Amino acid sequence: MAAGRAFSALGMDLVAGDDPLGIDDLRAYLDDGRAWVVDADARPVGYLLVDVVDGCAHIEQVSVRPEYRGLRLGRALVDQAADWARGERLDGLTLTTYREVPWNGPYYESLGFVYVTPSPGLARIRSDEAAAGLDAWPRGCMRRAL
Repeated sequence: MAAGRAFSALGMDLVAGDDPLGIDDLRAYLDDGRAWVVDADARPVGYLLVDVVDGCAHIEQVSVRPEYRGLRLGRALVDQAADWARGERLDGLTLTTYREVPWNGPYYESLGFVYVTPSPGLARIRSDEAAAGLDAWPRGCMRRAL
């Protein structure tokens, strides 16, 4: 999605060039009720995908087209995921993110997330991320209590 292009300006071409999930993977999230899309101007402009990891709703991906940033669409998607997680009686929201990218770590802190020591499931996710080369930039695990 176009949202990844912003990472190129930071020299994070690996992240910017990451291919989006395929239709079958996205359909699995939709069919399981773990995907939300925000529309504007009669087209999708953002989405959020959630997994369940260690009793929390884990934000696998949240993305908003660059021209729609600043409209609080990402915040609305995170709030939808939080509402879903409460309905599922999950303890919180988690995610992994880049600590120093303004629309990552600092942004999630503004939404009430705090850095945490990885739980076993988050540690596995971080290990997979490291194997994919994503640790070339400082990353961390975050959690927001519900």
